[in-house]
Amino acid sequence: MNDLQTPSESLTMLLRTLRLPTFGQRYEDLALVGERQGWSFGHYLHQLSEAEVEERRRRRIERAMKASGLPAEKTLATLELKRFSTTVRRLLPTLCEGDFIHQADNVLAFGLPGRGKTHILCAIGHELIQRGYRVLFVPAFRLVQQLLIAKRDLKLEAMLRKLDRFDVVILDDIGYIQQDRDEMEVLFTFLAERYERRSVMVTSNLVLSQWDKIFKDPMTTACAIERLVHHSVILELTGKSYRTEVAQKRNAENAAQAATAKSTEDKKP
Repeated sequence: MNDLQTPSESLTMLLRTLRLPTFGQRYEDLALVGERQGWSFGHYLHQLSEAEVEERRRRRIERAMKASGLPAEKTLATLELKRFSTTVRRLLPTLCEGDFIHQADNVLAFGLPGRGKTHILCAIGHELIQRGYRVLFVPAFRLVQQLLIAKRDLKLEAMLRKLDRFDVVILDDIGYIQQDRDEMEVLFTFLAERYERRSVMVTSNLVLSQWDKIFKDPMTTACAIERLVHHSVILELTGKSYRTEVAQKRNAENAAQAATAKSTEDKKP
């Protein structure tokens, strides 16, 4: 200890050196609580350790959430479960636990626009991050463009290694990609690289029988489908379009307000 430092200052420096910031922030407050409640030294140390671990977990989740690119509003809390089939609702808790990640299984969500494909996979992604997994959400067209740039710059392998750090990559709207050969090749390379090693979650408005529109070449289409479906959970989302229902409801409310306003105006002398 430096002769000019107080014991408290010296302890703070030591804890900072040991990378125990929460110890440094909480040890005095918890010591006071411990004195009032008669904690043993072991219990006091346990409480400090728990606080350190919890704060590290909170910061880790915060970093993972920031790196994920997940839409903040598309969570389990905002998901209208009643819109989904009984089968999908039964699968959801298991998927949120993340067991499929340990088998490098995939999750494929199919349905027409507005059926909740993106929302349900993002909701699962949020839950996975809370459980310590690393998740990346990226629109399919954007990932393809990033892969093409990496290939042009001779950095494709480096980018694939970077993507490999994520336990799950959520590839959104794969059905909207109308690819040329280069785009098809880099997307296939990405899917093949993760096959039986890392999980992919995919949303698509095209059923598998229509994926020749994505990959063009029949052989590549068959190989891509085989790799995705071999170990996968498939969510089929049906029902009415959420966006259409919201628009219809808004129109009805506007019409009702207009009718009320007109009725009020007509009653004026």
